[in-house]
Amino acid sequence: MKYKLTKNKKTIGDVTLYQIEALKDFSNIKKGDLGGWIEKESNLSQQGNCWVSCHARVYDNAIVSDNAWVFGNAWVSGCARVCDNAQVSGNAIVSGNAIVSGNAIVSGNARVFGNARVYGDAWVFGNAWVYGDSIDLYGELSKSNK
Repeated sequence: MKYKLTKNKKTIGDVTLYQIEALKDFSNIKKGDLGGWIEKESNLSQQGNCWVSCHARVYDNAIVSDNAWVFGNAWVSGCARVCDNAQVSGNAIVSGNAIVSGNAIVSGNARVFGNARVYGDAWVFGNAWVYGDSIDLYGELSKSNK
């Protein structure tokens, strides 16, 4: 195991989130480092170098896996997935059935939700909203039902 839920908790609505603590060194995380906040162990994979840090929150059935990072004040919720080498940061929100993968970056006040897919080397930032469509590796919009 690479992390555990601590007794530090906060409540958002009727969801209780627990701060995570690293149980071993990996990536640039050291054993004992405190991370961000998750609702349950299934929100953050014990495999790979994925991590939730700072004030970031991951809850509901959302999953962060592989080498993905969620940090800053970012929120990942619903059935959203952040995987591969993707990053979600700033005040960004990823929710619904959205997937952020590859080397994609979602940051700033960006919102990715619904069935949207952000992947490849795409960047979504500022106040951008992506929903119902996907951004491919060249940043072009394409229908998610292809």
